Amino acid sequence: MLISNFKLDLLTIGKFKQVHTEAYLNSLKKSADVAMIIEVPPVALFPNCLVQQKVLSPFRNQVGGTILAAKLAKERGWAINVGGGFHHCCGGKGGGFCAYADISLCIHFAFVRLNISRVMIIDLDAHQGNGHETDFANDSRVYILDMYNPGIYPFDYEARRFIDQRVEVASGTTTAEYLRKLDEALEVAAHNFSPELIVYNAGTDILDGDPLGRLKISPDGISRRDEKVFRFARERNIPIVMLTSGGYMKSSARVIADSIANLSNKSLIDMGRNVEVT
Repeated sequence: MLISNFKLDLLTIGKFKQVHTEAYLNSLKKSADVAMIIEVPPVALFPNCLVQQKVLSPFRNQVGGTILAAKLAKERGWAINVGGGFHHCCGGKGGGFCAYADISLCIHFAFVRLNISRVMIIDLDAHQGNGHETDFANDSRVYILDMYNPGIYPFDYEARRFIDQRVEVASGTTTAEYLRKLDEALEVAAHNFSPELIVYNAGTDILDGDPLGRLKISPDGISRRDEKVFRFARERNIPIVMLTSGGYMKSSARVIADSIANLSNKSLIDMGRNVEVT
């Protein structure tokens, strides 16, 4: 199931408190705080009602898409939210363009509503996923495989202590080396943990030329990466949620589309069940 957007009913915003602190949610009522989180200073000058409508509401819709994706993945085996993956936000703090902790909210939903007790996060965005690492520190129900560039944001050394399987890829890492490390990492993860759901954070900021990721992965390398993760899930009959997360070049959209088409061509997803939720 491919999800492009999902409007989260404002009446359900109270559910955010299942992960987020009230103090943090209240901080989003200040435009200056939101501007710092999304790293767009001029936003501080706008009335908060406008910030809620034009900035935070779209974020919440993407959170809704991630939560819906978990439900659909449990029912149908896979779901892709073309959005989400706000892995720098935790329950008490936002940052790095991430205003809500959709990964943590999704997993909480899976535990409470989907009768799931073990979740694996495979975070292959170029940046460390310090948000979900903080939220699930020492939580044995969640296994975190994080493959990231340690030389870029967020430099969260405290959160790194809570990564179950850390794979560091230095600036300049090329496609062949990256995919080799991924193969090794997935093999280790398979031996270490047996999840009932996989949340796959599939950032395209690992692309060659991305100004923030600083890696050198080709577009074909992205497709092969995603194929490896979906094959990992499919061979073990584990439902998988894919989130598109970070990517800071115009070419990312085409790369994502091509990768999804490749998954369909390889029969790893059934696009006959494709639906756009708006």
